[in-house]
Amino acid sequence: MEASTVFGTVTAEPLDPAAHEAAVADRRAGAVVSFQGVVRDHDHGRDVTSLEYEGHPSAAAVLWEVAAEVAADPDVYAVAVSHRIGPLGIGDVALVAAVSTAHRAAAFAACARLVDEVKARLPIWKRQVFADGTEEWVNCP
Repeated sequence: MEASTVFGTVTAEPLDPAAHEAAVADRRAGAVVSFQGVVRDHDHGRDVTSLEYEGHPSAAAVLWEVAAEVAADPDVYAVAVSHRIGPLGIGDVALVAAVSTAHRAAAFAACARLVDEVKARLPIWKRQVFADGTEEWVNCP
């Protein structure tokens, strides 16, 4: 059995969802599932104008750890995941995840696990700026 391919990065550069899907391409794969976390213009009934992600220096290592755990599943052929840091505008992609497997159910499950684990464990915090000029930090310890 071939080893799973793992790709991941934490970057201030714009994310390319198509590149993530290409990174998980595998001849054995019958399913590729991807996810894009996009900056929306609202949160809990308040208008959001912009946000900024700040990452701990360990963020890239944690991202790789999570990706490797998902890739260790014998049903998974490849995993690609990246998270943006720095200032982002409405509509920008903040998180991209892609997974390939032989079958769709396994791909959906693995991609959901990947996104959930990244959201739970990645030491990246979000500062939201609201239309009324106030701001808040989210997921900040």
